[in-house]
Amino acid sequence: MISRICGVLIEKSPPTLVVEVGGIAYEIEAPMSTIYDLPDIGQQVTLYTHLLVREDAHLLYGFGNPGEKIAFRQLLKVNGIGAKIALAILSALSLDELRSLVASEDAARLTKVPGIGRKTAERLILELRDKLAKPDGSVMSPTKPSLVDDAISALVSLGYSERDARASVLKVKEGLTLPEMIRQTLQLISST
Repeated sequence: MISRICGVLIEKSPPTLVVEVGGIAYEIEAPMSTIYDLPDIGQQVTLYTHLLVREDAHLLYGFGNPGEKIAFRQLLKVNGIGAKIALAILSALSLDELRSLVASEDAARLTKVPGIGRKTAERLILELRDKLAKPDGSVMSPTKPSLVDDAISALVSLGYSERDARASVLKVKEGLTLPEMIRQTLQLISST
């Protein structure tokens, strides 16, 4: 098993990366969350990896932190979730968002991830409920959606990506009502 790769990033072609280690170049698939955090080509990188051995291929998946690697492995254990869908989930949602959606049993938001239908989302929630632990080992308890989450949902329904919506909403000042928060976020987005 290849547990971790440390080397020079020589190619970025999402979702595929190529990392050279001691003269050998490893092709690694990674979620977009990991790719966004990588340095420029030619720089040193460390990726936590999972080697998937199939009858027709050996596939290497890389993650920016051990938590994502663990979540990927848990996702692969869910019936109907393969490596591509697991990568899509980790690309669309941060680890904390995934934990929160599973804990609050929010199947509707999970169905917004490409490749996830209603039944798969419900199965994912059922099978991961007690398995996605926080770094301290505790499992998240369900929480009520915040104004920030509501504003992000509104922006996503307007066609913005969840990642862009979240980044923009977090830049507006606190203490606003939901309509004010959405209005200021839209102004911020249109000014960039």
